[in-house]
Amino acid sequence: MKKLHLCLTVLSGIFLLVACSKKDNTPVTPPSNQSDTINVRGTISSSTTWKSNKVYRLRGYVYVDSPAVLTIEAGTKIISNRDSAGVLVIYKGAKIIAEGTKDKPIVFTSGETNPKPGDVGGLVLVGKATGNGNHAVLEGGVDASHKSFGGNDDHDNSGIIKYVRIEYAGKAVNPNDEINGLSLYAVGDGTTIDYVQVIRGLDDAFEFFGGSVNCKHLIAYNCFDDDFDMDDGYHGKIQFAISIKDPLVTDKTAPGDYSNNFEVDNTDGKSKPYTATPITHPLLSNFTAIGPNNAPNTNPYHGYGMRWRRGAQFELVNSIVIGGQKAGIDLDDDPTAIYYRDGISGFKNSLLHAVTNVCQVDKLNDTTILTSNQLKQLVIGRDSSVIFTNPADVMLTDPFNNQQPNLMPKQNSPALTKGAKFEGNFNNSFFERVNFIGAIGTDDWTSGWTVWNK
Repeated sequence: MKKLHLCLTVLSGIFLLVACSKKDNTPVTPPSNQSDTINVRGTISSSTTWKSNKVYRLRGYVYVDSPAVLTIEAGTKIISNRDSAGVLVIYKGAKIIAEGTKDKPIVFTSGETNPKPGDVGGLVLVGKATGNGNHAVLEGGVDASHKSFGGNDDHDNSGIIKYVRIEYAGKAVNPNDEINGLSLYAVGDGTTIDYVQVIRGLDDAFEFFGGSVNCKHLIAYNCFDDDFDMDDGYHGKIQFAISIKDPLVTDKTAPGDYSNNFEVDNTDGKSKPYTATPITHPLLSNFTAIGPNNAPNTNPYHGYGMRWRRGAQFELVNSIVIGGQKAGIDLDDDPTAIYYRDGISGFKNSLLHAVTNVCQVDKLNDTTILTSNQLKQLVIGRDSSVIFTNPADVMLTDPFNNQQPNLMPKQNSPALTKGAKFEGNFNNSFFERVNFIGAIGTDDWTSGWTVWNK
């Protein structure tokens, strides 16, 4: 087994783009003495603490192996350079305790003078929770001894990630073989993930490969592929989440392959059938998803506000999805349409807008299962959601200002007046009983630890 190598280096003349608040995008120079920047390679096999008065540079793949605990102090900066695109993998049985604060977030970012998506590989958590085996091994070029994931412990604990920013991440090894901003492989609900922002990622912002992990306060901002990608039987809960698309960019180049706010599958239908169990069935509340809204020069490969497909089930409630380019809600494949028709899935008590085709059903073998018009009637009837022709009528403050988005509802916005509902599967202790629709009500929880305009 490789050992951890810590090499002390001087980063003279290199500037780190480390922004500490929305208003602070000024590059800062790392400390100049030799003990202030630490290169990290190989495998961490014993418990280690990364200190906030150091800068840690990931060189290639860095694995934290059981039973090690990697503790990262609040305010710590972890960087990566383009030549190695460092990836931090917290493997089965190991833990990460990355507990930043609002004033001192932990930041994974580029070490380049001119940062670009892909400078950082990404952060990967690997757990022992259940999945359906759609992916047999980890994606993204990890070594053979760290490829397997999953088990039968839905309460598995991979640690704490809180007040963390992940900037310029993503590593494309091969087509459909990538590392995302935050990749969660069969992570259990003993894990805490709260207040995480993924910024300008080369691939997906958050991808859930099975597992039961629950999350709150997630932000995907200007990532090139899908913002919330779920598959392999993911069955956790998420509340308070934001997805904002940059109209100008995607990572797509082929028709039919689009960048979406949500893309949720059960399986790919190849290694496992669409009906493989456990079936992907997330419980999602209080999301705000902002699409391109046909802004000038919108990239043609922007797709859907929500793309539910390949046998996935879902329940998304108390949410706002506006500005979807090709459709607001899109259902693909027979099982997915059946689940919605029969009330197993639903987009409930929410606000919806799209540029075209607000409700769309396609790729069905049996076209009598559900039509696009029938889906629309279920959305506004049974599921009590509201469809808007003009997104301005949702009355968010400045949602399409990509450089400085403001998602706060205006006075008398339906986001404040409609009232949230927590019924059925949402009547449990995880979900906070707020009164507003969308990710933000009258208190902006994004303030102080996030950055925009990247």
